[in-house]
Amino acid sequence: MRRWSLPFGFLVIAFGAALYYQQLQASGRAGFPAPNFVLEDLDGQTRRLSDFHGKIVFLNVWATWCPPCLVEMPSMEHLYRRLKDRDFAMLAVNEDEDGKAAVQRFVDQLAISFPVLVDPDGVVSGRYGVTGYPETFIIDREGRVIQHTIGPEDWESEHAYQFFTRLLDTGPGTTQASGGSARTGG
Repeated sequence: MRRWSLPFGFLVIAFGAALYYQQLQASGRAGFPAPNFVLEDLDGQTRRLSDFHGKIVFLNVWATWCPPCLVEMPSMEHLYRRLKDRDFAMLAVNEDEDGKAAVQRFVDQLAISFPVLVDPDGVVSGRYGVTGYPETFIIDREGRVIQHTIGPEDWESEHAYQFFTRLLDTGPGTTQASGGSARTGG
């Protein structure tokens, strides 16, 4: 048993360091102007991030082969249905290389009603510094990234809903990056 303690200890330290690094990156990627992009949705309609200026934008980067993305999508749909009639936009940027067909099957299967954009070249990942899937960027009315979440989240939680309600109730020019966290745990 003793011979395993050193390798096991090393793995625990390495895992802890990786987790710390990921969280450090996430906290460091907020408070910057959201880079604009132009992508097509599943219907072939061109969408620009700049078209949503003045709204709170929920920008999620994902892939169909990503199990955590599968877990997160239903809660995103729930949040979208609760907020879609307000100054709120949800954009899910899919980065599958297989194109629209694979993405459309996934969207149909989960009954997703928010816009899904196709980005097989990874334009958004490059501009936003995405390190894995899913990653979510919350963009304020002025076009600044104010929150960045790495990994799946329970977006249908009351805590997440209250976070977005506070953002939506705040008028243009007064949104703050320190307005709280959308994390369900705190």
